[in-house]
Amino acid sequence: MARTESTATVRRALRREVPCTVGLLADEEDFTAMRRYRTFTFDDHSTYLHQVEDLLKRLASQGGHTSVALFDPEDYADYCARAGLDPDDPASRSRFTAEVAATGARVTYSGQPMERLVPLLINQAVRHATWEYAALLLAGDGACTRCGQDTARTALDRAAGLLHRLLQAAGAGTHHLVCSVPAQHEHLMAVLHAERTGTGPAELDPSEGAEFATVLAAGLALESPGGLVLRTTTPGAPDRVHGWRLDRGRIIPLSAAEVFDAYCTDADTGEPVAPEHNVDYLAGFDITGDDDPPAHH
Repeated sequence: MARTESTATVRRALRREVPCTVGLLADEEDFTAMRRYRTFTFDDHSTYLHQVEDLLKRLASQGGHTSVALFDPEDYADYCARAGLDPDDPASRSRFTAEVAATGARVTYSGQPMERLVPLLINQAVRHATWEYAALLLAGDGACTRCGQDTARTALDRAAGLLHRLLQAAGAGTHHLVCSVPAQHEHLMAVLHAERTGTGPAELDPSEGAEFATVLAAGLALESPGGLVLRTTTPGAPDRVHGWRLDRGRIIPLSAAEVFDAYCTDADTGEPVAPEHNVDYLAGFDITGDDDPPAHH
């Protein structure tokens, strides 16, 4: 006689096939904003975070994929207004969370305690917002008035090429890159981590790479001032710090003295800061290529 699985067993198996996303109110201000809804029954943010953590543990114990998305009350209210939904309805909150999971920032839950999960989620949300704004700036830049080329596409291709050449020239090690570009309404900043062993290609997170390239491309396309810093760590040797500046759509290596000044000066006060121990401040190196086009206008 063939074995027949119980209904409960089948349901548990199906449950493991269904991903789940939990919307999280990360800070006290957002939590307070949600308390104006009658159906939101929590009174204390700390208790709320504790209950969410218990929920995440239970969901993870069932074997399915669980992620956490940042729940923003202002975005939620706008979403309900556009979709004609009642914001004081748990079903509306569920639909909004699903929307954020599909299009916004989220992190995979793998048992992190809440004190680690919240900063991870906020950092992811900031990165996602930076990428969206940089992409919006690129999309609005139009075509080059001299040659008619798509400025955004050209800038993205240039940024990808510059990043590839930079990581190739940087050699082996653990690389930490920061690109900073002042824009009209927001200061854009992207961070990228990469590992390179021997002469092989650098390993990096594809989403981080795309975000970094988009911010760099925005600086190139808009001919904005900005800066790029590379810090490389290798075992048994001092860390190496190199720097470049963005100038009218070009990327120009800084001298060793300029890199030292940039790293050892307080950005807010302009006062000198003691250099770090076991760090070499070095000139940037040339990362332009033969196929790197001149700046567009």
